[in-house]
Amino acid sequence: MVGRGILILLSTVLLSTAAPEKHFAVYSVAANYSLPVVQREAHDYVGLLEVLEPLGKVSAKAERQRWRIRYNKVDAEFNAGKTHARVQGHDVDLSAKFLLENGRGLVPVGSLSSLLPRILGGPVTLHEDSGRLFIGSVATHFTASLAGDNTPRLIFNFTSPVNPSISTEPGALHMTFSREPVVAPASPILTFGSKTLPSATYSEGNGTAVISVKSTIPVMASFSTDGRTVTIAPMAIVGQSPPPAAAPGTAPSPAPTPSATGANATPVARRYFAVVDASHGGDDHGEALSSTLLEKDVTVALARSLRQQLESRGITTLVLRDSDANLTLDQRAIFANTNHAAIYIALHAASSGHGVRVYTALLPYGKYDRGPFRSWTTSQQALLPASQSAAVDVVAELQKRQIPVRTLSAPLRPLNNVMAAALAVEVAPQGSDPAQLTAPDYQELITSAVATAVASARDKLAATP
Repeated sequence: MVGRGILILLSTVLLSTAAPEKHFAVYSVAANYSLPVVQREAHDYVGLLEVLEPLGKVSAKAERQRWRIRYNKVDAEFNAGKTHARVQGHDVDLSAKFLLENGRGLVPVGSLSSLLPRILGGPVTLHEDSGRLFIGSVATHFTASLAGDNTPRLIFNFTSPVNPSISTEPGALHMTFSREPVVAPASPILTFGSKTLPSATYSEGNGTAVISVKSTIPVMASFSTDGRTVTIAPMAIVGQSPPPAAAPGTAPSPAPTPSATGANATPVARRYFAVVDASHGGDDHGEALSSTLLEKDVTVALARSLRQQLESRGITTLVLRDSDANLTLDQRAIFANTNHAAIYIALHAASSGHGVRVYTALLPYGKYDRGPFRSWTTSQQALLPASQSAAVDVVAELQKRQIPVRTLSAPLRPLNNVMAAALAVEVAPQGSDPAQLTAPDYQELITSAVATAVASARDKLAATP
């Protein structure tokens, strides 16, 4: 009886310490869902039918060692034990053998990045190590900033509503995102220079994303703006309403638009050091970079990355367009001018050319300043030397990273309306594949160079009249 009790106890201990079940998360416009992962021959597998079912009309049929699947009007064929498949008559290599178990087709997780674009007809992004798959442009980005002096609050702004599970332990608060397609910032480690809330880290694993906030005192989380804002604050003030946050895609209320005479007043004080502007948006798609990739989507991703890079260097930054919103050229200039930025950076993307083009304004003739006012069409005139100096600094940093770069002057609005050092940075792939524009490593390579240049010229830019 004693021996049997020991066996039962050992079985209980072994079961309680067994590895947790692995999960695979899929994020799409149609649905966000989680699937179990099975391991066969040291490889992770998922059921292909289960991956596709929430996305569209799909059927599958097994015939001995052959398995066929039809998604919408796309046909694919697999053979058990083979490391390739055929999709619409074209061969696709698999990272491990296809498995057929009781009529269920299992594909290696690592093959989904090459297999699904052919079946779905659009881009996918696979985070294989953490078991997360993004179909199309569905990622939820976030920024973090510190507010308050005596009692700091850490404010996270997300581009879409989130509802993470919250857990705490001594010295840390964890937000776990099981259903939301939250993705990493430019740097997975964020520092804030606060003794109370010194840093936060981003990590992924087992189909989830986690943001962990370090703290030296007990903190709690509160939600606002319909789940787009999460505020981490000491328990003593967590019940207080956080300051209202601008919804993604909006900017602070501007000053009145230029009058009929076309003039705006000279700035008197600065609030944001840098204004970052993601070009295009809303009905203005910009360039069609590929059959599935629009310029307006790339510029938003670049703007978020640049903001993170700038703020990690201690540079307060406003992003004018943080979602798919319409902003006119005049509105963009007004927001930059009324926020009295030291530098304005417009971001563009292109499928042609290689590397980066850095633009400064090319001003029209015939407009003159009148007293304390400046002509709207030549507002950039007095700041043009500062813009050109900043362009030189940005080019130098890009060249250090072996990125092809050119400088140009062009009548590219709203540069000529901006009363600060003003640049337009147009990013093209280094090769012939526009998909490189969506690669986080490439985006960070560019934005890190730009941010480093701005940080090195901070004192010079701040002293610009």
